[in-house]
Amino acid sequence: MNKDNNPGSVAAACLPGLLPISNSRRWGIISLLFVASFINYLDRATISVALPYLSLDLHLGPEMKGLVLSSFFWSYALVQIPVGWCVDRFNLRWLYAAHFALWSLACGFTGLAGTLGVLLVMRCLLGIGESIYLPGGTKIVGVLFASPDRGFPSGLFDSGTRAGLAVGAPIIAMLILYYGWRRMFVLVGFTAVVWVVPWLLVAPRNLQGVRSDPTSPLSTPRLPGRRFHFNRNLVGICLGFFCFDYYWYLLVTWLPDYLVTVRHLTVLKAGVYAALPFCVFGICQPLGGWITDRLIRRGYNETRTRKTMLTIAFLTGLMLIPVLRAQSASSVLVFLIGASFVGLGTGNLFAILQCCAPPHEMGVWTGIENFVGNVGGILAPLVTGFLIYHTGSYFPGFALAAIVLVAGPLAYWFIVGELKPDTR
Repeated sequence: MNKDNNPGSVAAACLPGLLPISNSRRWGIISLLFVASFINYLDRATISVALPYLSLDLHLGPEMKGLVLSSFFWSYALVQIPVGWCVDRFNLRWLYAAHFALWSLACGFTGLAGTLGVLLVMRCLLGIGESIYLPGGTKIVGVLFASPDRGFPSGLFDSGTRAGLAVGAPIIAMLILYYGWRRMFVLVGFTAVVWVVPWLLVAPRNLQGVRSDPTSPLSTPRLPGRRFHFNRNLVGICLGFFCFDYYWYLLVTWLPDYLVTVRHLTVLKAGVYAALPFCVFGICQPLGGWITDRLIRRGYNETRTRKTMLTIAFLTGLMLIPVLRAQSASSVLVFLIGASFVGLGTGNLFAILQCCAPPHEMGVWTGIENFVGNVGGILAPLVTGFLIYHTGSYFPGFALAAIVLVAGPLAYWFIVGELKPDTR
């Protein structure tokens, strides 16, 4: 019997809007998205770990370092909405593969950059390539899983980003020590292109959302000529995600530099210290989604359950503030790990969007959300670099990120409404 025709293995084929493929195949796709997310953040982590060496070779001060860290987000944020539009309309099998190849090659060619200008161009190309990761991944989860089951796969595929930082930081540090920062970029970038091969083998030939039966009361078919509409839920989701991303990108961009510059750790030890919090963050992502999915299936209200988990997770970010006041390196690590429990909210961030967005607009909603969130990615390294330059301390920048984060749940509670798809 064809596995895809087995009623027991087909992914909720009776539900409108879901792609009718086998259960093993949909989890194979999620696994590949996890690996892609891992490589995505491995490539991003290269610049943060290499920054102390790269800045010496290219003679970069604190403000220029902030510029380099921020440059990736210029293009990444700018193309989010166009990429989200493409995600809703084109075959993700080929769209994701093309973007993946672009970002891998851009990472590899960064090792050949001889001037600040070339370095900035490569970072911008990396941002264009990686722009597919969140709109594409969120859309794919949305067409493979029903609403009560999306928290875990959403958290799982995105947890690859944190695993990429956790495993990648020490690996990148070792590659820099043995081969130099230029060869490190070449090795990491060019070898990653191999991922495209299994992706093309596993992804369905037509990896797109399926149109609902127009006679079904649950259907939300796309209407010809229908215009996109902003609404209250999208505004709240974007504001909350901005707060999350501002906090997250502060950790990604400035944490390794802080550990080397202020705590005087070697680049290898700093990589290990940065890896542990990112590892905890990554483990928490599918865990938080799994817990809320279980509670919802047991009858708990989906809206209150996802928003409560998100709130608890965001409040743990306040533990970033004592990091700057800790006396010992071991205390720093403990507080950083505590501040990484923010990851418990991540799967629910995406599940909330998937539930609120009309199915035919899920990609563009994610693009808009990620665009606004990555304005935080642009601001966090720049503002932090500015504050370090003018105060001589990392404390104001880190404390600001924690405060911005804990403001996020207000948007989800008071602006985002009940988690029901918009069927206007």
